[in-house]
Amino acid sequence: MSVLDREILALMRDVSERIIMPRHKTLKATEIIEKADDDLVTIADREAEVALAEGLAKLVPEAAIVGEEAVHADASVMDRLSGACWIIDPIDGTSNFAAGTGHFGIMIALAEGGAAQAGWIYDPQRDRLCAAHLGQGATIDGEQVLARPSGANPPRLAAMMKFMAPAQRTRFRNDVALHYTMVEAPGAACEQYPLTVLGEHDVAIYERTLPWDHAAGSLFLNEAGGTCLRLDGTPYRVDDGRKGMIGAANRELFDQLLARLAAAGYQPAA
Repeated sequence: MSVLDREILALMRDVSERIIMPRHKTLKATEIIEKADDDLVTIADREAEVALAEGLAKLVPEAAIVGEEAVHADASVMDRLSGACWIIDPIDGTSNFAAGTGHFGIMIALAEGGAAQAGWIYDPQRDRLCAAHLGQGATIDGEQVLARPSGANPPRLAAMMKFMAPAQRTRFRNDVALHYTMVEAPGAACEQYPLTVLGEHDVAIYERTLPWDHAAGSLFLNEAGGTCLRLDGTPYRVDDGRKGMIGAANRELFDQLLARLAAAGYQPAA
């Protein structure tokens, strides 16, 4: 691990041990708030983001802070995404965390000029760190990792269909899904990206691509040798506000799904 990786891991572990895991399966109803339909935040999310922001500001003081909960409180925080910035998801998979089941984790990215330069995904239940640095490859717990297909025939596809518009969902179900072995999405990008790299899932389609959910994960998958791109084949940028993306274990799987989506007339929402 690099020095920065070790510092980030220490910060994530500390916040997990002090703030997140003590609330796992112990949250009171008053500590869970519905920000919007099917979009929860907990007291642990809010406290963890503050602690992570304080720690990251010490590591790279010149980088602005863009946290999911800070953006919810003040949308103008998104304006910082085009410069040097830390991007924080204090608990990715909040619905899982609040329910006390499933996967959740911390996701942090360091971006510059709209592109992720480094990313970290920490799973506090496994004490597992996935990390990536632009042009330097991807690691899990310090060991280099390469994306690999599952070998399943047909390939395994995960899709968060609840974020698709009704017309998209219909096209996807009727014309695309039948070509794949559909697997259950874990409800957390912090788990979906490692599943694609580790050969559990072959390809995933995302409609909503908020920076705190995808900056670290898309870099991790690409640096592991997979392919994570927009539906027009362009790289993911944290500052463009677009929707729609495919993450695949290799370019062949990406191109295959892209062609099927095009044939079905599937388009990302505006």
